[in-house]
Amino acid sequence: MARTLVVVGNGMVGHRLVQALRDRDAAGAWRVVVFAEEARPAYDRVALTSYVDTWNPLALQLDGAEFDGDDRVELNLGDAVVGIDRQARTVTTASGRVQAYDTLALATGSAPFVPPVKGSDLPGCHVYRTIDDLDAIRDTAERARTGLGRGAAMVVGGGLLGLEAAKALRDMGLSPHVVEFAPRLMPLQVDEGGGALLKRLIEELDVTVHAGTTATVIEEDRGRLIAKLTNGVELDLDLVVFSAGIRPRDQLARAAGLTVGERGGIVVDSGCRTSDPHVYAIGECANLDGKVYGLVAPGYAMAEIVADRILGGAATFPGADMSTKLKLMGVDVASFGDAHATEEGALEVVFNDAVKGTYRKLVVSNDAKTLLGGILVGDANDYATLRPMVGRPLPGDPGALLAPAGGSGGGVGVGALPDEAQICSCNAVSKGDISEAIVVGGCDDVTKLKACTKAGTSCGSCVPMLKQLLTVCGVEQSKALCEHFDQSRAELFEIVRVTGITTFSDLIGKHGSGRGCDICKPAVASILASLGNGHILAGEQASLQDTNDRFLANIQRNGTYSVVPRIPGGEITPEKLMVIAQVAQDYGLYTKITGGQRIDLFGATVDQLPGIWKRLVDAGFESGHAYGKALRTVKSCVGSTWCRYGVQDSVGLAVELELRYRGLRSPHKLKSAVSGCARECAEARGKDFGVIATENGWNLYVGGNGGMMPRHADLLVSEVDKETLLKVIDRFLMFYIRTADRLQRTSTWLDAMEGGLDHLRDVVVEDSLGLCAELEAQMAEHVKGYADEWAGVLADPEKLARFTSFVNAPGTPDPTITFREERGQRVPVLLGTPEVIAR
Repeated sequence: MARTLVVVGNGMVGHRLVQALRDRDAAGAWRVVVFAEEARPAYDRVALTSYVDTWNPLALQLDGAEFDGDDRVELNLGDAVVGIDRQARTVTTASGRVQAYDTLALATGSAPFVPPVKGSDLPGCHVYRTIDDLDAIRDTAERARTGLGRGAAMVVGGGLLGLEAAKALRDMGLSPHVVEFAPRLMPLQVDEGGGALLKRLIEELDVTVHAGTTATVIEEDRGRLIAKLTNGVELDLDLVVFSAGIRPRDQLARAAGLTVGERGGIVVDSGCRTSDPHVYAIGECANLDGKVYGLVAPGYAMAEIVADRILGGAATFPGADMSTKLKLMGVDVASFGDAHATEEGALEVVFNDAVKGTYRKLVVSNDAKTLLGGILVGDANDYATLRPMVGRPLPGDPGALLAPAGGSGGGVGVGALPDEAQICSCNAVSKGDISEAIVVGGCDDVTKLKACTKAGTSCGSCVPMLKQLLTVCGVEQSKALCEHFDQSRAELFEIVRVTGITTFSDLIGKHGSGRGCDICKPAVASILASLGNGHILAGEQASLQDTNDRFLANIQRNGTYSVVPRIPGGEITPEKLMVIAQVAQDYGLYTKITGGQRIDLFGATVDQLPGIWKRLVDAGFESGHAYGKALRTVKSCVGSTWCRYGVQDSVGLAVELELRYRGLRSPHKLKSAVSGCARECAEARGKDFGVIATENGWNLYVGGNGGMMPRHADLLVSEVDKETLLKVIDRFLMFYIRTADRLQRTSTWLDAMEGGLDHLRDVVVEDSLGLCAELEAQMAEHVKGYADEWAGVLADPEKLARFTSFVNAPGTPDPTITFREERGQRVPVLLGTPEVIAR
């Protein structure tokens, strides 16, 4: 009979314990019963602020959070444990269930600390800890927007959690005030110099900072809130958020008679065992050596230790790396090691560049030979290489490591680190572990390293180090497009652009070898199309295209094709809707309204495509490029024309953007969106480039996607006018088209870019390379030369001749396709598939 582990709490740490035990318990000696207070599966609380971008809880859900298909894990959501009987070894839940255990793990986490402020329990006062908390904050914010409120909010607490809360409020369209009792923001992470710069950078983002003060009372005043601060300032508010720290949730343990610390937390030993040998405690509820750890990495380490102990091991807590690296409202902040120079004899080396907005400090031993810690504000690119060197000899003069002339990493390369240096602090993965996975395990790219070692799978800050280690371990990162071209796609693009080559045969003859392949032919075809080299089905170019571009339509699993007319911004007239409906009815096509705000028509055969498109083109429709690596859609909300929250005409801008960039061929598909306010109904931050309206202009976000590896876009410019916005988008898109690899989305292109977002901003906003005029001119050529591809086919008998199912019997229907009905519409099915055979 399997023994039973009961896990109380289903946060990130509790979830990690269950995963670790299931991964190690190959014999199935244990079953796990999890009781969760929240009614939703485990989610990424570290990324809680990003919930404001989508308001979609599933975007935060952890991998495997529901344990589907695992019959040894029982997950009970929305049923909190309310009592523990240590004598009987049972727990009782809120629903009245009594569950026996052999071993009990407490992962109850922490609760927000609310300072003793009179009026903190008034309506409109919130804490910031869970998805439900953010939903409640949103409801209050929306009520304020519809009433007499001006969207002002106060965050009590200027630490990490407080600034995260301020960002969430700002993203909701509110104007936040941050009130911090300490004389500077983030007092635990940064010193006085770093705090001064951080305050300046945060205030430049329309957040008002009140440091060295606190709220004494909050009062109601005609439906609003008045907060009085100790410095005499009174704030007129719609909403208050308390985010002033956390307290361990140890009430269950106290009631059960377990030992707790003087200042809270369930006391555990180095194996995370409590005063009861059958009970463990992990994460923010645990008190180990008098400390309660508020970061996820120590909690993960505890989870791994308990999994080992339950299966008979003797693992002990290795100590916690309290280093932090984060981006608050676009501002880099990092601290590591002895950041405040508390060690006797410690020396501080500081480089403060007020002009560039960077503050960099290293703490070293009294002989300046050993790195003890550091603080980085404004630019934390060197964090990944500096943090693992804490406690180790410096490779050079500390001043030279900080100075800009030292370059990224300050001259410190990953090769200088010893094997025991921790590369991934979230998952405790050392340089030696990663090197072994590369050399012995055969991991030859970052994706394989992540799967093998778990490095880079949590916060992701160590991913650049993984790339460096691949090179250090001798894994060649070839830039060749394929076996026929030694050049990268970006290099081939420049060759074609500079030389004026217009055909694949000319390019491969002069700069490649052989006849080409399915990799290089479509890639070169895309380059030629991006540079305005005529219709993609003209002459030699037709033979280069892949299956979809060959027939200007997406082939479906049943052998038929889809027809997707462009509907800019999702805006369409009733007359055009009737044309689509009539075409679908006449050709028996399946119709579907997509997430990109257009109507897809499915089930057309090759020979039907010209007839369908003739009717659509005559009605004023164009190709929607659903088949090509090109701009797909620019999605929009209804904006200020209809919505009471809208502050700009998002529909008008979306239509203008889609018409401007239609037909733009690129390394991968492009998607965009425009939201009319910070409520973000168009989901612009999940797109390759997205625009969000503010009362003063437009914010542009780039590098997002909603694919298999979702990524939120980064803010490139804020509150610009439309003319500036268009220029920056022009430059961004053309720079991407010039420099990206084959089939590389803007998100992975930006992640792989040396210098990342800062470098991109330097190039396309500050014009550091002097390319902006050239990029704008190139886009102007595209806009001027645009022609609808399907209209070009219909006007050319030679191109039309390609669209036949059977060359020797044009017009003959494809006999391999039959149909079935699905929810009132015909769906084609390819004969010979299991579905048809079963029929």
